[in-house]
Amino acid sequence: MKSQAGRRTFWRNVRASWRDTLILLREFRLPLLVFIVLIAGAGGVYYRLSQHTPSALSSLAEGMYLVLSLTFFQPLNDFPTVWYLQVFYFLMPVVGIGTLALGLADFANLFFNRRARGKEWQMAVASTLTNHVVLIGLGHLGYRVVTHLRQMDEDVVVIELAPKPDLRLAIDRLDVPLLEDDGTREVVLRSAGIERARTVMLCTQNDSLNLEIALKSRALNPNIDVVVRIFDDDFAGSLQKQFGFRALSATGMAAPIFAASASNVEMTPPMYISGRPHVMARMEIKTSSRLCSLTVLELEEKFHSSIVLLIRDGKTTFHPAGAERLSACDSLAVFGTPEDIQLLLHDNH
Repeated sequence: MKSQAGRRTFWRNVRASWRDTLILLREFRLPLLVFIVLIAGAGGVYYRLSQHTPSALSSLAEGMYLVLSLTFFQPLNDFPTVWYLQVFYFLMPVVGIGTLALGLADFANLFFNRRARGKEWQMAVASTLTNHVVLIGLGHLGYRVVTHLRQMDEDVVVIELAPKPDLRLAIDRLDVPLLEDDGTREVVLRSAGIERARTVMLCTQNDSLNLEIALKSRALNPNIDVVVRIFDDDFAGSLQKQFGFRALSATGMAAPIFAASASNVEMTPPMYISGRPHVMARMEIKTSSRLCSLTVLELEEKFHSSIVLLIRDGKTTFHPAGAERLSACDSLAVFGTPEDIQLLLHDNH
């Protein structure tokens, strides 16, 4: 699993590098344009002046090519005998290379030091993601949610206007792009790939701010699943009824439950048994799931959890037999610790 995640990260970074290079080329298009205009203009002037000398050039293209070769100290013809053409042999290397080198030096510095550029690199990485989770609000809850999502091998983009240094460093270690900007801005949401995202999660401590971003996200992507943190229980219920958002109140919420919501998994609030939290999760086995063909007993032993209910073809079985073999599209109700349930969801994903 780790090697598979590593390959995904590698190819994601390759795509990000390519897109970031295109961004750099657009950023330095002015020096390149100036250099091209210089070569074309100087080549035209050289061609016109050469027509009054014994060594007249045959075409404008030859003049441009000659000037380009002079720029890199590679003259094609013999040194001219007239002074005004000799000027080109001394002036073009200085002007041409000076103009090009100024832009190339900055380009190379930024090209080979992408991560130091911060925001541009993070946007390039985010642009490679699809069907991912956009999380807004990197407080302690947001960080725990990101951690749980990464444990489930979910791709995440985080938006936070002013992240704390320790959380920024922790997010970087999780290989998660972090956009340090205002999540209420449409351009920032687009940079995070909100139009390609599967879920947006609002984890700020401001109910009205969470609602504003949720509505903007739904406007940009009508099919996106919205999971929003709300402090007021009544307000959370109203949002679920009116907008179809999955609104979770802070009083009954734990980070594993919040993270599981991004994968369309229902999970109960934790109950403590012998001092350890346990939850009940409802999930559906996916077609490509690693759980397919496992028996009930094998699953329970592997994930230290108990299958309380199995629904197959509309038929419900409570506490299915251990020899029962699981298959795609089976719906399960599983009881276990949040950590064990997350591992189960990871293999199902």
